[in-house]
Amino acid sequence: MFAALPYINLKMAKPANGILHMQKKHLKKTADSMFLEPVVANVRGEIFELAGFGAVAMAGQEPLILARNQTIDMPLGSELMMLPDRHPLVFNLTTDQFETLHENPYTPGEPIYPVAVFNSPGNVNRYFCAYETTESKDLLPLFSYGAVAWGGTGFRSAALEVDREPRQDLRLMPREGVEQGVKKMRAIYPDNRLMRHLERCGLEYGCPAAKNFFLGRFEAPLPTAKSCNADCLGCISFQQTNNLVACQERIAFTPTPVEIAQVALEHINKTDNSVVSFGQGCEGDPLTAFHVIEPAIEIIRKATDCGTINMNTNAGMPERLERLFTAGLDSVRVSMNSVRPECYTTYFRPKSFKFKDVVKSIDTAGKMGKFVSINYLNCPGVTDCAAEFTALKNFLADHPVKMIQWRNMNFDPRAYCAIMEKAGGKSPALGMAWIIAELKELFPNLIHGYFNPPKERFSIPQSPNRHNET
Repeated sequence: MFAALPYINLKMAKPANGILHMQKKHLKKTADSMFLEPVVANVRGEIFELAGFGAVAMAGQEPLILARNQTIDMPLGSELMMLPDRHPLVFNLTTDQFETLHENPYTPGEPIYPVAVFNSPGNVNRYFCAYETTESKDLLPLFSYGAVAWGGTGFRSAALEVDREPRQDLRLMPREGVEQGVKKMRAIYPDNRLMRHLERCGLEYGCPAAKNFFLGRFEAPLPTAKSCNADCLGCISFQQTNNLVACQERIAFTPTPVEIAQVALEHINKTDNSVVSFGQGCEGDPLTAFHVIEPAIEIIRKATDCGTINMNTNAGMPERLERLFTAGLDSVRVSMNSVRPECYTTYFRPKSFKFKDVVKSIDTAGKMGKFVSINYLNCPGVTDCAAEFTALKNFLADHPVKMIQWRNMNFDPRAYCAIMEKAGGKSPALGMAWIIAELKELFPNLIHGYFNPPKERFSIPQSPNRHNET
């Protein structure tokens, strides 16, 4: 049951006095620090608020009371999700304690379940959904599980806005426009298998990147690799362990250099400030398809100097990456869940490379004047823990990273926190808002965002992003 769910208002379930008791020990009695109400779901997938209780969130394994000034209006395009086989954690305003609910307190005997939010692109989770696991050992499906609450007039996400660009705003991607683009490309390139693959991505899987290609806007995908040199815990295109199921099928063929170049040049030639990117959710690591990507880039660059050619990669093959830079690759986005080698290795489970190879790739890109982003997979309680933040500061000081793309980790958050604590030890959470603010002070030229920028913006200072903490 992981889709947008209906909301039903259960204000009639308020306690008799109808007053929300403020916990003076923890919060000031102001409009900004008022309790939010937890939202839960019943077995029918209907969600509702629990008046008389305070909303709770988590960073690591520790629950905390969620205040209004730690949230924003739930971003447009976000989806609410019910967590099966889990119990919601709430704050009992009467007993002044955290409490795990096994049933609806106002309808005894009715099971209830936690509700999380999958925030729309450009919003990074500040905390994740508060829940207790049951006897079930199954992990949650591969989504991110942000904390959400009811704020009286609407849902509130415990999130920070890091990028306002409407690149993946689904409201700007009408299906009829995508279908028209598909029809046009079929007529021009009837034999291009990569075009046909992107058709399925856009029309069946709803991939925003594929839709953007057919609409001629922003960034187009160039999926190429059938295999990968890592075995990431949260890989969304290949799973063999636990109960996890890949979210989408991995590309089953290797496009030719010409097929790749045709897609790229179509996009570059019709789109201002265009980006084309190797390394998508429907493929392995693009460096494993080096033999077709290098000649494809050479074909593209022989035809035009316009457009930004980017690669999203685990960067485990620095020698291959260097040759691609020479061929004309403009930028690289390196996926990392942590800059601590032990935590990185535990999540990525590299098959044929080590963390030092990733670092070498980043340094090589810097020496060659290429733009380097980190695709930083965020899980509150791990990403913002003291040990990780210290390591990140040192890493940014020593290596030529130009941008952090804040992405939410698509993995069962409590399970992930336990795995990372075992790998790297436990240290206190400093807060996502705090560490981002600190990074802006320490590294004023570091860009914070979500999307791969075109080369026209590589050297343009980015204006500060509001956190919308209202």
